[in-house]
Amino acid sequence: MKKKNNISILGVAFLCCLFGTYQISAQEVGLQLYSLRNQFKTDVQGTLKLINDWGITKIEGGGSYGLPMEEYKKMLKDNSLEMVSVGAGYEDLQNDIEKVVQNAKTFGAKYVMCAWIPHDGNTFDIAKTKEATAVFNKAGKRLKEEGITLAYHAHGYEFRPYEDGTLFDYMAKNATHFAFEMDVYWVHHGGGDPLALLNSYPDKVVLLHLKDMEHGVKGNDTGHEDVETNVVLGTGQVDIAGVVKRAKELGIVEYMFIEDECSRVVEQVPNSLKFLESL
Repeated sequence: MKKKNNISILGVAFLCCLFGTYQISAQEVGLQLYSLRNQFKTDVQGTLKLINDWGITKIEGGGSYGLPMEEYKKMLKDNSLEMVSVGAGYEDLQNDIEKVVQNAKTFGAKYVMCAWIPHDGNTFDIAKTKEATAVFNKAGKRLKEEGITLAYHAHGYEFRPYEDGTLFDYMAKNATHFAFEMDVYWVHHGGGDPLALLNSYPDKVVLLHLKDMEHGVKGNDTGHEDVETNVVLGTGQVDIAGVVKRAKELGIVEYMFIEDECSRVVEQVPNSLKFLESL
């Protein structure tokens, strides 16, 4: 019998040999399927098996890669993969929330995440922020009725200054029916501090994207960067260890999804898993 990484139970307890122990809520490390988008283009079954071989059981995705839904769901089951979070486009959240609800229920997902607010070029401002906050609150309220949590995934342009804080602060303070999925790479890239954000909004961040940034990369507020700057967790400039430790302490972050968008993803994910297991 092949040995598999026991990463899916990461977070049940964090043992700290030198300083004692503390109890935390169960959290699990999964994978954002976009990481393997190129592999899925040619071999859906083989790619799902690869994830299974890594020992990962929780995934975030949402589509079926052109396969009939029941066939795809059987593949997920055969590979012991549970779709706990699905993506949704901003326009669907705004104009067709029932489509979003149905897709989430089809997979039995607990979370719906939105990863982008459409805006003109690089002109994201408070007007668009207020519009998006209203859209997310309305959609989130409907999803709540089905026991599903809506989480917005910021991309960096939300950290532009506004009043005594940032546009993200406005969203967080006015998020009554939605939460956040914090991509630590994009928060860092946009000028924010992932650890400080967790501490500022300990009840708002329910999901994480774990992604590290190559040393030497200078961020900006565009929400864009070369995907090849994604590196093995723990080897870049983002404080992955600090964020994971704090997320465990807070207990509200239920899933931490590795997202590695670079061309070396197949080689890098196992090393990222080893890093997380070492914490």
